[in-house]
Amino acid sequence: MPIRTALLSVSDKTGLFAFASALAKRGVTLLSSGGTAKALAAEGIAVESVEDYTGSPEVMGGRVKTLHPRIHGGILAREGTDDQDLARLGARPIDLVVVNLYPFEKVAANPSASLEELIENIDIGGPSMVRSAAKNHARVTIVCDPADYERVLAEIEQGGQVGHATRLELAAKAFAHTAAYDAAISGLLSGPRAGGEASSGANAYPRYLTLPFERAYGLRYGENPHQSGAFYVERGAPAGSLATAESLGAGGKELSFNNLVDVDAALEAVREHDDQPAAVVVKHTNPCGVASAKSLVEAYRLARDADALSAFGGIVALNREVDAATAALLAETFLECVVAPSFAAAALETLRTKKNLRLIATGAPDAGRTVAQYKRVSGGLVVQSRDDGAASEVTKGKIVTKRAPTDEELRGLEFAWRVCKHVKSNAIVLAKGDLAADRARTVGVGAGQMSRVVSVQIACEKAAAEARGSVLASDAFFPFPDGVEAAAKHGITAIAQPGGSVKDPDVIAAADRLGLAMVLTGVRHFRH
Repeated sequence: MPIRTALLSVSDKTGLFAFASALAKRGVTLLSSGGTAKALAAEGIAVESVEDYTGSPEVMGGRVKTLHPRIHGGILAREGTDDQDLARLGARPIDLVVVNLYPFEKVAANPSASLEELIENIDIGGPSMVRSAAKNHARVTIVCDPADYERVLAEIEQGGQVGHATRLELAAKAFAHTAAYDAAISGLLSGPRAGGEASSGANAYPRYLTLPFERAYGLRYGENPHQSGAFYVERGAPAGSLATAESLGAGGKELSFNNLVDVDAALEAVREHDDQPAAVVVKHTNPCGVASAKSLVEAYRLARDADALSAFGGIVALNREVDAATAALLAETFLECVVAPSFAAAALETLRTKKNLRLIATGAPDAGRTVAQYKRVSGGLVVQSRDDGAASEVTKGKIVTKRAPTDEELRGLEFAWRVCKHVKSNAIVLAKGDLAADRARTVGVGAGQMSRVVSVQIACEKAAAEARGSVLASDAFFPFPDGVEAAAKHGITAIAQPGGSVKDPDVIAAADRLGLAMVLTGVRHFRH
């Protein structure tokens, strides 16, 4: 259908003036309301106000302006079916609706915004127009995202109208837009900010939770080849996340389901060490080598060599821009993916010679955003706050043995504790701190075992001779002294663990008997 009349009413005016001016030059009549009409007129763009068109003034402080039969009749009218009703209303067909909504989510992101301010930013007329236009997409084009202006304008300039396939796609996008908008409103009004319940415990979470996601791309397959899969990104995904990351590889394979899960695990782990250049090598969501040092290349070398066998085919996460020296070292090992904030030009030149190596640049993370965590279970979701702890929990912990950790042991314990948080339970991490060289590294990891003492044994086996003189972090308490005894047998000198077992006195006594230092953090870091 040719575009003859366009209705424009937007909160976000990005790109509006160029778009509206191009429409006007093609002879399209522009119809607009409130602030949008004033803004267009101020730019010298001819526009007819909704108030003049409907013959009804804006009332109630602008709450009612587009809720009028001439507006919705013009949008919903079916050509050849509703012509007489449209004429009876004194209305004309509206062919293009350009509407985005009051910025409720932006206002809600401000924790100091009052409930009254939030309520006033709930759009009523906007969603009504969007939904009307989307419903009647057989004739009407709906645009709710400024990113689509160029595309729509190109089709109009080519043939005077927008094709059916585009109208259908934009209609689906519009319904997703209003669904996400309503989800944000219902979530806030059923949560603690509405004042209905105290904000502690379960009441800190909204009663109604609807999560808006958009498919970014399909995956080659899911966790296994017989499973299909796709990657969805959340609305308003934070900076530094996989959703906003840029792929910089040589054009090889896309990230797989398992790659995405592993990359996310590696990112979470490496960001635990932002106080120093750090590297994490992940295999099957578990860190197999982690190190921090004065330089990125040294950190990566130490992390890789912590378990060189497992590093083959692994995922590497780095917390600084990848330089040429680090890239040269990365290129020595077959890796699935390297993820970092950015890559220097010389590093890209080296790494792009690896055809199937995926390179992901995330940029800096949005440190100020609190992100809830979700896990799908049969028939529902479990939701929790992010586990933000670990840093300084060892240094602030309680020394419970006769011998206190040395400064070097304390450095190793603090490092191992940060790593342990990212290892599947039951988790045991062996590490060594080196104060003179200002670095720390893992030497053995025991992950995902049903018995904690078995995790200790696996970590010690991985470390081999490096276990002697290392320190140990355990994500949860030792239920019996056997784990401490196994650690001492392999030459481990100090332990950090949460404590809280009824057997704590026996465990501490075993550490004293064996000459180990022990710190109780009082905090558990399970990862399932």
